[in-house]
Amino acid sequence: MSIFSRPFKPKPIPKECEGMEIKVQSSTCTGERTIGFFDRVSGRLLYSELVRDEGDIAWFYKKYGFEPPKK
Repeated sequence: MSIFSRPFKPKPIPKECEGMEIKVQSSTCTGERTIGFFDRVSGRLLYSELVRDEGDIAWFYKKYGFEPPKK
């Protein structure tokens, strides 16, 4: 740990994403996975990010102050 590092503070949930669930979607063609806030009305994934491994999923949850789901 560096003496110059800042303590981690989670980002606030974006206003338009409050009350939405976090969902991981996978492409049927390439198998590429993305995670983001899922809007049930439009069926879109908002604030989506690429998922390369399970650590990326845990980081997304931590970034917004949630506990990652247990397997």
